[in-house]
Amino acid sequence: MAVIESEPTILDGRERVFRAAELTFTLIFVVEYIARLWVAGEDIRYQGVIGRLRYVLTPAAIIDLLSILPLLLTFFGTEAFLLRLFRLLRILRVARLGRFSRAFEAISTALHSRRFELIMSAGIAGMLLLFSSTILYMIEGETQPETFGSIPRAMWWSIATLTTVGYGDVYPKTSLGQFFAGLTAITGIGLIAMPTGILAAAFSDAIQMQQRKKVHKQDGKSARFDKEN
Repeated sequence: MAVIESEPTILDGRERVFRAAELTFTLIFVVEYIARLWVAGEDIRYQGVIGRLRYVLTPAAIIDLLSILPLLLTFFGTEAFLLRLFRLLRILRVARLGRFSRAFEAISTALHSRRFELIMSAGIAGMLLLFSSTILYMIEGETQPETFGSIPRAMWWSIATLTTVGYGDVYPKTSLGQFFAGLTAITGIGLIAMPTGILAAAFSDAIQMQQRKKVHKQDGKSARFDKEN
């Protein structure tokens, strides 16, 4: 609803429908939030008033709260930018699906298990970004001062090239600059492939681990059933 509502041709003349839908969804989320806050006390970590306040500060509870606040905040918003910002917070409701999805759990496990390799990849990317920006600044700085007149300015070109995006709005004009630009572009292919391979292997391991846990759990249930009979 938040995405569709951003299109004026769809919203015009249907404001009441969108307002009613938003009110309905918000009320559902409010009831769910209150119920979740109430049953949080079943967990020993969140028992009592202090425990429930501790639960409110957890990432999942904060996302839930931010997803229901926009309707209340829009009544107090006066500036168009703030009003739009508050309403866009409704997009955070999509993040609520994370707790119900095994895929998100696999992603979290994969990222955690390969965190050191990913940090190393980020470090290599940063060094390549700095090196290529410095080289193009030295070569193209005098001929194109507006785009390569400093290392930070040259970094925009390096980012577009190393990520293989290649917008084409900034490019070297000298022969030597074009030579190093070609080397940077080829390096960018390997730079993108490195974390991709790391994450692919991590996702595969995480999914296999989930499957093994599922099989182990089913075997445990079968063993208990046979023992009881």
